[in-house]
Amino acid sequence: MRILILGTGNMAQSHATAYQKCPGVEIVAGVDRRPDPLSEFCESFGIPRQFLDLEEAIGWGEFDAVSNVTPDAAHHPTTLMLLNAGKHVLCEKPLATNAADAHEMAALARKNNLVGMVNLSYRDVAVLQAAAGLVADGAIGALRHFEASYLQSWLAQPAWGDWRTESQWLWRLSTEHGSKGVLGDVGIHILDFATFAAGSPVSELSCRLKTFDKAKGNRIGEYPLDANDSFTLQAELANGALGTISASRFASGHLNDLRLRLYGDRGGLEVLFEKRKESLRICRDENLTEGRWEDVVAKPVPTVYERFVDAIRDREPPEPDFVHGARLQAALDAAERSDAENGRFLKVE
Repeated sequence: MRILILGTGNMAQSHATAYQKCPGVEIVAGVDRRPDPLSEFCESFGIPRQFLDLEEAIGWGEFDAVSNVTPDAAHHPTTLMLLNAGKHVLCEKPLATNAADAHEMAALARKNNLVGMVNLSYRDVAVLQAAAGLVADGAIGALRHFEASYLQSWLAQPAWGDWRTESQWLWRLSTEHGSKGVLGDVGIHILDFATFAAGSPVSELSCRLKTFDKAKGNRIGEYPLDANDSFTLQAELANGALGTISASRFASGHLNDLRLRLYGDRGGLEVLFEKRKESLRICRDENLTEGRWEDVVAKPVPTVYERFVDAIRDREPPEPDFVHGARLQAALDAAERSDAENGRFLKVE
């Protein structure tokens, strides 16, 4: 299988490294409008062809599938070009910047009978997959309540670098530079984390976004610091469960941690991915009376890159697919509208 990588920024390195571990897969070309990063990337991974223009790469055509690692706003137009050229696409999250574009991408992939998948990387967390299986099997009964959070602290400490001076962080704080804040950046991850394990999408939600003062005049150089830093969201799922989903870049003490608790009428589950370590606990049956929790061991799972390759080879369903990505984007759109209407509950269309 011949893979082309579109976009050669930091995340593209993860894509390339993963594909090089997949048997029978060859990265045949890279595409980027920036010649120096493109050259460095292709040289680093031994990629034989380089293109400064996607149309030129499509004209060449000697590839089967694409990893789309472009900026968020470019996902929609570039993916449509690739799907119209008959290429399978693994697209970085979010699938698009609005639900209408995301639904168009999903419809075209389906129409052209092509694999379209979203790189929701936390699907690679084995305990999340195990939790989803337990819920689906009825291990905790009918789901009633859940709590989910994505906690980062890079606005409160310099472990990942000084956000005040580095463009790779400053753009994430500026709507003018394409950011939708913590909601758009990691909100899609924790929404997927919760709804995948629960086995049900969000049907209705209420959201509040918060942007904190971070610099004089809330501006650093060319970057207005106006993107949201924290959000809290109340959600009802299609299966009737009610819960909360939140995320913040001011969660002091948490570099990059995800937490999920699911409560059914016959038991509870706790899923943690903290400091890159996974854990899963369950409380059910005779343990309920004393509130005693037991550890659950989860087997390793294939990466999203391996699942993408296998989906193209018709070995498994393309999950998470573009339809799911569009559903998540609809929830994010509703969250923005809800905040603009002072947290009013809205249906997710």
